[in-house]
Amino acid sequence: MIIHVLGVPMDLGSGRRGVDMGPSAIRIAGVAGRLAELGHKVVDDGDVVIKNMEELKVGDTRARYLSEIARASGVIARKVERIMAPGHFPLVLGGDHSIAIGTVSGIAAIARGKGKKLGLLWVDAHGDINTPDTSPTGNIHGMPLAAILGYGASELTSVAGPFPKVDSSNVALVAIRSLDAGEKKRLKETGVQVHTMSDIDRHGVHRVMKKALASVTGGTDFVHVSFDLDAVDPAVAPGVGTPVKGGLDYREAHLIMEVIADAGIMTSLEMVEVNPILDQRNASAEFAVELVLSAFGKKIL
Repeated sequence: MIIHVLGVPMDLGSGRRGVDMGPSAIRIAGVAGRLAELGHKVVDDGDVVIKNMEELKVGDTRARYLSEIARASGVIARKVERIMAPGHFPLVLGGDHSIAIGTVSGIAAIARGKGKKLGLLWVDAHGDINTPDTSPTGNIHGMPLAAILGYGASELTSVAGPFPKVDSSNVALVAIRSLDAGEKKRLKETGVQVHTMSDIDRHGVHRVMKKALASVTGGTDFVHVSFDLDAVDPAVAPGVGTPVKGGLDYREAHLIMEVIADAGIMTSLEMVEVNPILDQRNASAEFAVELVLSAFGKKIL
């Protein structure tokens, strides 16, 4: 497999600085070399150029830095389309989770051009399905899933074309443990499949993932995995954008990726919200690399 690493050093969607250094931290942790050891050809496509917060105006406080995030999303989408056009694999490194608007829009454009469908597995502590009207913060990293489904600011929903990028019936959220009131309402309205940490506690990762994968593969041809490292408990990965206690433990996180690898359905992957400022000796970025390797088939035995 030919894997293209694309860095998106953006923290404009986040309420806290530092995740813009995530792509560098993951590269320093050796992601390219480790993937090459598994037998893949790895091409590093460098980083998308993002303006710094200090250069920009916040704009509408209900959707902070909207114009630059929308511009960057368009750039990401075009780069992802170019990677996938010859059948290569995009591995997108964030940056805050708003980058998923660009990533998923690019994949959806490729799928639409081929008359095919996209499924989306969203591993995250948060639902990220707010809109400017429901967000308590105005931070766009809490809005990408809404934009992908066609809700929210038109500047975001129209990236790579004004169409919903994925059908809600082909979306599954895993490891959720923090939802705003507006998100709960929209999740019920859209029928997106949600698996909380309570579900994982009760039923185990394997059963939850079986249901999630059934949803994202039902009638689809592409499956994108968007992994926010804050899905993992801060005791395991302290260096994340928005840490929330009670997340996935070390083995649960790896098992999610191992199940994905065993299913052989992943056609693109992004790893987001690594924040080196909050990290300890790059441990969270190193863990992110280990998770990526598990998703690409690294086995214990």
